[in-house]
Amino acid sequence: MESQAPTSKTTTAFYAQSAAAFGLALLTLLIAIYYLPADGWPKAFLALGTLFLTTSAFSLAKCVRDAQESQYVVSRLDQARVDRILADHDPWKQAG
Repeated sequence: MESQAPTSKTTTAFYAQSAAAFGLALLTLLIAIYYLPADGWPKAFLALGTLFLTTSAFSLAKCVRDAQESQYVVSRLDQARVDRILADHDPWKQAG
């Protein structure tokens, strides 16, 4: 029994839509901060907060992806062990 690697369910269109939505959301937030009727310090604070939130979101997404990939590798290794045990097992072999 041979298990196949799962194919990616993310299409190019979905990837492009996600990237465009992220870029648009970040751009509108930065424009809103720029036109905010406040002094420079509150704007700078909000801009740094936006930068920190953006980078931490990427970091979290990478950690989640890495955890899922490592779980997939572990399950593939377990499946390979089971396949090897089943292949080596001969129920008709006489003991002794």
